[in-house]
Amino acid sequence: MATAPQQLKRGNTVGIVALGSPLAANRINEGIRMLQTMGFKVVVGDHVYSANGFLAATPQQRASDLMKMFKNPEVKWILPARGGVGVAGILPFLDFNVIKQNPKIVSGYSDITILLNVLFEYADIISFQSLLLLDFNPQTPPYNFNQFFAATSTVTAPWQIINPPEVPLIGAIPGNVTGPIVGGNLTSFVGTLGTSYEINTEGRILLLEETHEPINTVYRYLSHLAMAGKFEDCVGIIMGQCTNCEPAYGKSYADLINEFLVPLGKPLLTNLATAHSYYKATVPIGASVNMDTVNRTLTVMEPVVRV
Repeated sequence: MATAPQQLKRGNTVGIVALGSPLAANRINEGIRMLQTMGFKVVVGDHVYSANGFLAATPQQRASDLMKMFKNPEVKWILPARGGVGVAGILPFLDFNVIKQNPKIVSGYSDITILLNVLFEYADIISFQSLLLLDFNPQTPPYNFNQFFAATSTVTAPWQIINPPEVPLIGAIPGNVTGPIVGGNLTSFVGTLGTSYEINTEGRILLLEETHEPINTVYRYLSHLAMAGKFEDCVGIIMGQCTNCEPAYGKSYADLINEFLVPLGKPLLTNLATAHSYYKATVPIGASVNMDTVNRTLTVMEPVVRV
């Protein structure tokens, strides 16, 4: 059982960091104002407003900001500004012993999911595929906030991860399996294969989602994961949505799932609203989850935060 961080309460301090690509100052300020309106205190990392091309700062600088947030006893929730690219570059500069001794809520999606899974693997803490700072704006649907704040304040289990009513979960291959849930952004994980930080799927439920990639590219990435043994090792597969993924050569995302993943025979649940989707379910990375594809339920089996 992984370590659950302390539950989130209004009035807690949020630490804002830039771990990948830069975010425009006006978007950062908008997010900070919204957090403060919600009743949170905010601490901003030294390089949150920095920009160096497609990276916010050097890997060492971004890693230093993250470590400062883990070491700061006032910070209860570490919130990256955005994902983008470059999160893997900070990993060699993190002190996982310090992180393990100071478990905190960490949320995010996209390239941030590299960090979330490494936190589980190297520091044995639960984190959350959920909100980024850029989501703190008036256009974000209440569902996304409700999901996150419910998950990070609920100290009991079990509880279900539930899609919005208009986004049905689909059970593609029947099965009922339980295991730690890992995963996130497909492109990001392919980029870490062959490194000491590649995703470990053995005995685990693997969640994947993607955005802004043509379907032939999505096929290439899934094929790479398959050849790396990631589907063979896992006990079940959850496919999130593929937002703005254009069909290619007459093949759609649904075709790819049916023709590539269904034949694997693993319990398969699809259409989870998550990450780059408009609706974002909160998924506790590293927590034990039961996936029942017949009844189309996804149940968190252990507390993901503590008092």
